Amino acid sequence: MAEHDSQVELSVDLGNDESNRALQQVISSLPLEKVVKQTLHLAGITQPVMLTLLITSDETIRNLNKQYRGQDKPTDVLSFPLVDKPMVNAPADQLWLPPEAQKGEKAETGGKMQAFVSPAELTINLGDIVISWQTVVHQATESGHNPAYELLFLLSHGLLHLIGYDDQTESGYQAMIQMQQAVLEATG
Repeated sequence: MAEHDSQVELSVDLGNDESNRALQQVISSLPLEKVVKQTLHLAGITQPVMLTLLITSDETIRNLNKQYRGQDKPTDVLSFPLVDKPMVNAPADQLWLPPEAQKGEKAETGGKMQAFVSPAELTINLGDIVISWQTVVHQATESGHNPAYELLFLLSHGLLHLIGYDDQTESGYQAMIQMQQAVLEATG
């Protein structure tokens, strides 16, 4: 496996210092970087990357979900990509659309407006992933596995969204789930 340089900036905000410290202690033993590297490897991303991971409460993620997706309810994971277009090579029905395609616009070319291309050796900031710890615990309990597994599963899911995958179609959903399961199997 090609070695990826990946950096995960982790923040925990559950609403009080005691809960934050307890969760940070749990997370410190988890292979976050390994899950990121394995997810990138399976998706064919070889460029060095960085991302921000916020683990927070249902209330905070509900507010973000309402503000950015118009859904006034908590969710398990939100992803906020900073790249303009998908970085992965996959069928179109598995990928999110670039902003100009979502608006029905054509990309500018001919010297007017060209996309910025980062040199392969530079670290790309993929964006932010937000995960609700309360939802992680709830979903893990419902599924019969531990919260650590659920958290890593959602980290991989959020990262797949950052690099271009979308689960709004059955094809995209299945591709993401298969990669997430393969990542967790590979990381133990």
